[in-house]
Amino acid sequence: MGRGERVLPGVWRLRLPLPWPGVPHCNAWALAAGDGIVLVDTGMHEPGSMAHLERALDQAGLRLDLVRLVVCTHAHVDHCGAAPAIRERAGCEVWIHPNHGHLTAAGDDPDAALLRRAEVARQSGVPEEPLRRWLEQRRAFGSGMAGELVSDRDLLPGVELSTDLGTWQVLETPGHAPSHVCLHQPERRLLISGDHLLGRVSLYFDHGYTPDPVGEFLTSLDKVEALDARLCLSGHGRPFTDVAGHVAANRALVQERLEATRQALAAGPATPFDLARRVYGEAFSDATASWLLTKSLCWLTHLERQGEARRTPADRPGEAETWAS
Repeated sequence: MGRGERVLPGVWRLRLPLPWPGVPHCNAWALAAGDGIVLVDTGMHEPGSMAHLERALDQAGLRLDLVRLVVCTHAHVDHCGAAPAIRERAGCEVWIHPNHGHLTAAGDDPDAALLRRAEVARQSGVPEEPLRRWLEQRRAFGSGMAGELVSDRDLLPGVELSTDLGTWQVLETPGHAPSHVCLHQPERRLLISGDHLLGRVSLYFDHGYTPDPVGEFLTSLDKVEALDARLCLSGHGRPFTDVAGHVAANRALVQERLEATRQALAAGPATPFDLARRVYGEAFSDATASWLLTKSLCWLTHLERQGEARRTPADRPGEAETWAS
């Protein structure tokens, strides 16, 4: 169920349910702004999602018609899926970073986009039977979007958000997604981190849209650490104060996974699918395979750019590429 609570005067956490195993909810943040609110992130769109949002707003003493602006930290459906519906009902603008093609490019032909992902999976060595099951699940799932994602203003450095807590600044933080930004309120040392920093240390990167998502994520950690924020309002989990500790823990986990990938490569040439199973062991299952394979491709891409891994393309269509150290 959607739930709302005040975190600070003028800041409310809206806890919105998600249908994903291991990711039970996401956070939207309502910021007091004059006679209304700025809504940062929206939750995804599925049956009942708007009712959950309205319930969370009501618990916070707010209403949907108070939304004057929607700001999305990045173009993943759990953070922007309901934006088109809110835009229509509240009559407000939606702002998001312009590099959101990793989500919106699939809008014109979702089936073709899904088939492209399936081909990447085949090239990565995914066997046909689990790939068939994944395709069936994805087709049944839906897009998670309430409609076309329209941005009324590009959310770029230099753009400012005016609220009762002061002005928030935009910080580009790609890595988790090419479109990712964080919002910083310097006088109060507040950070809205989206999925760049979470309440618990958990990593994910979009693969195939930028040259090196892992490297971009590490650079973004440096940017956030330099802000000296004292309270982080994240996209999942509870607010936390140890921002520097979370930055360090994320760096450590990245290095741990890269080292595990190096060791997997040292065991002999293999497809990305087999390397992901070497790296993640029992954690690699039907439920987690898509997520963990995507991350493994990003580990490999980063090591390739560092000169520590090399790929051998498939000889024929339908065959898998292999990687070696």
